[in-house]
Amino acid sequence: MTATPPTPSQTVGPFYGYALPFTGGGDLAPPGHPDTLTLHGRVLDGAGQGVPDAIVEAWQPAPDGSRTGAPGSLRRDPVTGAIIGRDTVAFTGFGRVATDADGHFTLRTLPPGGVPYISLVVFARGLLHHLYTRAYLHDAAGVEDDSLLVRIPAPRRATLVTTPDGPRVHRFDIRLQSGDEHEETVFLDFG
Repeated sequence: MTATPPTPSQTVGPFYGYALPFTGGGDLAPPGHPDTLTLHGRVLDGAGQGVPDAIVEAWQPAPDGSRTGAPGSLRRDPVTGAIIGRDTVAFTGFGRVATDADGHFTLRTLPPGGVPYISLVVFARGLLHHLYTRAYLHDAAGVEDDSLLVRIPAPRRATLVTTPDGPRVHRFDIRLQSGDEHEETVFLDFG
C-alpha cells in the first residue's frame, strides 16, 4: 500500500472573524474587580499597517496559579441557543477578541499567578498556521529571570515585553512580519 502525503495546510480565515468572537470575549476579569489589568495593542502586518480581521486569544493561569479555568462561563440564549456572552462572574483564564478596523485589540484580565506572562495565539488572514507568542508583563515579578525569555537575544527580547501605557495598562503590539528582524514579534514553536 502506498502512503499518501498529508493534505497541505490552508490559510486561516478570514471567516473566523465572523464565527469565533463572542460578546465579552476580551473581558476575562469580572467587572469592577480591583486587580483588573488591561492588555491592549495592535496586530500589524509587514508594512506596519493594522490587520483588521485578526483574532487574538489569551490563555493564562488564575491569580492563584491554578490552571483549571471555569468551564461553562459562556451564556446562551435559551430560545435560540446563540452565545450571548460571559456570565461575568467566573474567571476562565481564556479570552478571544477580534481586532478592530485599525488592528487594535483589548483584553481585560487579572494578573497571572506563577508566571510573568499571558500566552497569546494569533489567527490572521494569510497565515497557514496560527502563531503563538507571550506578552511578558513589564512589571511582573520574575520577568527578568523567566527561563524562556533569558534565552532570547536582548534585541529580540523587547518584542515580548509589554510597555506601560497608564496605571495597570500594558501595551503589546504584535508585528507579524518586518524588514527589521528586531521589530518582528518573537513567535514560539510548540510542535
